[in-house]
Amino acid sequence: MNIAIIGYGKMGKELRSVAIEQGLMVRAIIDPLVKEADFPDITEESTRDIEVGIEFTAPSVTVDNIKKMARLGKNMVVGTTGWYDRLDEIKKTVEEAGIGFVYSPNFSLGMNLFFKLVEEAAKLFNRYEMYDVFSYELHNNQKVDSPSGTARVIGKILIDHIDRKKKLVFDKLDRRIEKDELHLASVRAGSIPGIHVVGFDTEADTIELKHEARSRKGFALGAVLAAKWIGGKKGFYTMADVLK
Repeated sequence: MNIAIIGYGKMGKELRSVAIEQGLMVRAIIDPLVKEADFPDITEESTRDIEVGIEFTAPSVTVDNIKKMARLGKNMVVGTTGWYDRLDEIKKTVEEAGIGFVYSPNFSLGMNLFFKLVEEAAKLFNRYEMYDVFSYELHNNQKVDSPSGTARVIGKILIDHIDRKKKLVFDKLDRRIEKDELHLASVRAGSIPGIHVVGFDTEADTIELKHEARSRKGFALGAVLAAKWIGGKKGFYTMADVLK
């Protein structure tokens, strides 16, 4: 499979290494800000013979990148987060262009299994109102969105399966939290690849579930596997569809 890597920062470099390990041909590296890139923009020339583009850039440019690839009829895997307020618009773009598209707030296999653990735990603790629920996440100081897309997914899982929690709160609280609110906190520091914690607490004990990424390789491997999966397909998918 011939792929293009769109965005050649730390994640893009990890993607290139993993893609080659997995037997894919990296035919184009597209990035306007990096000297090592083959092309500065997504064009007919830069995507010639490309079957799938893997995009890890910034939320400010992701939607434009998706639309450019869609106009060229190219399938995509998108790992950038922070653009999900335009998800319906992009789903329509993908359907009209007739391309294959996979997105996920987190392509790590371990994290996608963690989502299922959180869901099962939420269903269990829903029956025991004495347990309050909390969640927080930590990422490196270069991450541009807060909370992370992964944290938002975890928050939605908890809200969907714990009846006593109705609202997600991401901002600083200068008041007592309401009983139906779930406060999801974020920390940005150093080079942390990503840590997500979900906990259930009473006066008697605390139970925690934790996912800690050791490197970017797990994210890159998941994205490359998604690229292999979406090759030749049409439609709008998430990593959950890939794992099925």
